[in-house]
Amino acid sequence: MTSEWPITPLGELTDNFDAQRAPVKGSDRRSGPYPYYGASGIVDHVDSYVFDGDYLLIAEDGENLRTLKTPIAFMATGKFWVNNHAHIVRGNARADTRFLMYALQVADVSAYLSGSTMPKLTQGNLNKVALPEPPLSTQGAIAHILGTLDDKIELNRKMNQTLEAMARAIFKSWFVDFDPVRAKSEGRDPGLPRDLASLFPDSFEDSELGEIPKGWRVGTIDEEFNLTMGQSPPGETYNDTGEGLPFFQGCTDFGFRFPERRVYCSAPTRFAEKGDTLVSVRAPVGDINMAVERCCVGRGVAAVRHKTGARSYTYYSMRLQEDVFARFEAEGTVFGSIGKKDFHGLTCVTPTEEVVAVYERIVGAFDERIQTNEEQTRTLASLRDALLPQLLSGAVRVKDVGKAVEAVP
Repeated sequence: MTSEWPITPLGELTDNFDAQRAPVKGSDRRSGPYPYYGASGIVDHVDSYVFDGDYLLIAEDGENLRTLKTPIAFMATGKFWVNNHAHIVRGNARADTRFLMYALQVADVSAYLSGSTMPKLTQGNLNKVALPEPPLSTQGAIAHILGTLDDKIELNRKMNQTLEAMARAIFKSWFVDFDPVRAKSEGRDPGLPRDLASLFPDSFEDSELGEIPKGWRVGTIDEEFNLTMGQSPPGETYNDTGEGLPFFQGCTDFGFRFPERRVYCSAPTRFAEKGDTLVSVRAPVGDINMAVERCCVGRGVAAVRHKTGARSYTYYSMRLQEDVFARFEAEGTVFGSIGKKDFHGLTCVTPTEEVVAVYERIVGAFDERIQTNEEQTRTLASLRDALLPQLLSGAVRVKDVGKAVEAVP
């Protein structure tokens, strides 16, 4: 990356705290509230800390130094512990620490790595990594702009996690623990609006799965859901130019909730419709995503939808099967998988369609917000990634983009 700013070795811009690192074997760790960091982020939580403040952690070793699937430099804030797989630095009087994090995200560190089998970034080579050095005030402004985008992304991530946790809690309460039915059977207020509470029975009956609400029944995935097992088209029909439909063939394509688009297929054979739940049926079995649009599914993915069309109910029903999917994963001789017959035969408690419809109305609103947040997050990430090299090179000025970024909702 060319830059109009002076180029300076990282060692001249930082104070290094590697001498204070203290690795702790897993067997010797005691669980606690403090993050325990390694080369790629938090690996555990422990009961004590070594550092307190804002520091920049930089991977010292690991294949990620070559693949760069996750950032090799990231901030650690507050009280935390670090093992000996991450360097610990902080900007000195010439450098803003968060600016250095962003600068390292676009720096080419390949020339500074040693080790043919396992790449390593020694402290000596780390200090040689060349980075642009704008004036300190400009560094702070750049870090603020990019940090504003990252903060919005993080807020969306936390909001989505909260919304999904709420949806899963309601599902568990209604369809696993049967809390409204249990409350009514014991003469207690179920804590629901009267019209909603009336949809739940007030007693239980025995079933092959144990006690279930009276009037509900035990069914199978085949009886309650439409299931499409994926089938991979010929390899020559795939492309990355946008011809045909997005194609997904396994959980490596999956994101937090919606899959990441990696390839297209010009001759699709098996389809998932927008809102279908996508289930990984080959190792690892049981990873869950949701189709954000009509797409093609390969042999590693199945598309599922409740026969009433309830997309959110389907998604959380498949989440409920995670332990069952894990069994198929563990039983695989070479790699885990679940076939159509076994998938169709999985048992499930079947509530009335009225209860499913109410759940869909309530939780569907959560899922719509999750999708909106996820789409905004991808837009923000694209904007950040586009601005990052431009700001660091000086090709784009802070004053030209600062107000626009602040105005992003």
